[in-house]
Amino acid sequence: MHTIRNYIMAESLEQAWELNQKGRNNVIIGGNLWLKMGNRNILNAIDLSTLGLDRIEEDESGFRIGCMATLRDIEMHEGLNKEFQNLFKEAVRHIVGVQFRNCATVGGSIFPKLGFSDVLTAFLACDTQVILYKKGEVSLREFIYMPLDNDILTHIYVKKDGRKTAYESFRMTETDFPTLTCAMAMVDGRFETVLGARPKHAEVVIDEELADSLSKEDVASYAKRVIDKLQYGSNIRGSKQYRKQLSKVLISRCISRLTEE
Repeated sequence: MHTIRNYIMAESLEQAWELNQKGRNNVIIGGNLWLKMGNRNILNAIDLSTLGLDRIEEDESGFRIGCMATLRDIEMHEGLNKEFQNLFKEAVRHIVGVQFRNCATVGGSIFPKLGFSDVLTAFLACDTQVILYKKGEVSLREFIYMPLDNDILTHIYVKKDGRKTAYESFRMTETDFPTLTCAMAMVDGRFETVLGARPKHAEVVIDEELADSLSKEDVASYAKRVIDKLQYGSNIRGSKQYRKQLSKVLISRCISRLTEE
């Protein structure tokens, strides 16, 4: 539980940014769902709800998603589902329930780079840019390695590039945090694999060596190369070795879906 002293409805992004620079006890609250899992005293809780950042706009090149768009918004968006073969619908469907997904925001799921985030895993499987108020546009694949600061993520832009995607995850129970997440994309004749909840935040592996035949041996060899490039750990949801075994299974399932006619 946390304690909030002042709740401020921001009138502009500049005001929100200035307030957010005044120390660790000032925070952008987003949907205030993952945040409230912590225990802290918040001086100024800064709400962006009135700034028009809850829209999903589609153009010829991609989708511009506001940071205050909810997980339910991306789950139900016809354009996103059609372009990416229900990637985001599949990624969020296990997250607690519809009521929760109607409140949790895309920005709040991406900016903290949470290790258990299905949402981060899914967006990393696409050509995704994050748009920061001061730093501007940054590739999500670069952003995940940048140190956290007091900038504000305003939008996410997901490019249309014809990639085919698939998503798999494993949970001990239906709405639990994932033990492992896996998203894969097939683009330009190669596979891009994202593994998250290891329990570290999701990371991308691009491997050019997968043979055209896609035999069981080829897939197993590919999975091993991916796993060897990532770090794994243990927590209450699974051991390091268990997660490595799960990775082989989820990668195989994704490849099967990506290569089916």
